[in-house]
This record gives sequence, structure tokens and C-alpha cells, in this order.
Amino acid sequence: MSDSTPDMTGSTDRPATAARLRNLGTRLLSLAAIQSDRLVNEELARAGARKWHYAVLATLEEFGPASQSELSRRTGIHRSDMVAVINELADHGRVERSPNPADRRQNIIAVTKEGHRLLLKLDKLLAEVENEVLAPLNPSDREQLTRLLTALVDHHGHHM
Repeated sequence: MSDSTPDMTGSTDRPATAARLRNLGTRLLSLAAIQSDRLVNEELARAGARKWHYAVLATLEEFGPASQSELSRRTGIHRSDMVAVINELADHGRVERSPNPADRRQNIIAVTKEGHRLLLKLDKLLAEVENEVLAPLNPSDREQLTRLLTALVDHHGHHM
């Protein structure tokens, strides 16, 4: 009996895994997410950024200036964590705060030119990571995976 079993590509470089584990979708999803998350975090760290920085910059770029509470709702970043994220971005000149003319107690956050440059850099970096993570999949499979993952995320209440 062999010490390993072929994986989906026919490779036997990995130790044998119980069939019930190999075929458990939630486990596979978790393992893929762990690997993807590790690669994303490593690459963002090399660029001096974090996932939350990217989420805020991308949201501001797409929707325009917003309050911290609106950014929290749009990104899913907890309001108490949003303050730290905005502070980090502002400290590096990537966003700027200005008083909301309609409510002086509230700040409006806007992306700066430096923030826009960083966002473009992070877009490229994340596209490279995505290509690495999804390398075994052809374009059609990648589109299908995205549709399926979107359906799961939407079903469980994390609308994007």
C-alpha cells in the first residue's frame, strides 16, 4: 500500500489523506482560504500595507469621500478598528480628513494622490497573488469559482 495518494493533478508528493477529509468542501475551502490569506498578507506587508488599508482605499476610490461610519459599513471593518486604519493611512499621507460641512462633529475621509498611487500598486500586487493562488484553474474555472464564492458570501449575509 502506498504512503501517498494522487491528488487532483495526479501528483503523489503529499502524504495520504482520509477520503472524507479530501472530499469535505468546507475543509477544502478553509485550507484554500488559509493559503490565500497568508500569501495576501505577506505581499501586502512587503508593500507596507494591510488588507484593511486596501479595503478603505478601494472603497474611497470607487465611492468617493466618506465618513468613518460609512467606510465601516461599506468595508465590514468594525467602527472601533476603522479609527486605527484611518490613522495609519493618514499618518502616511494616503488619506486626509476634513470636517463634514453638514455635521462638524464628523470627519470626511478622502484618498490622496499618495493613496491613489498605493492603491494602484496594491491592485497590481493582489492581481499577481490571485494569479499565483488560482494558477491551477483556467479562466472559466476562475469565473465559476468567483460566482460560487460570491453566492456563499451573499447567502451568509456578508454582502459585498
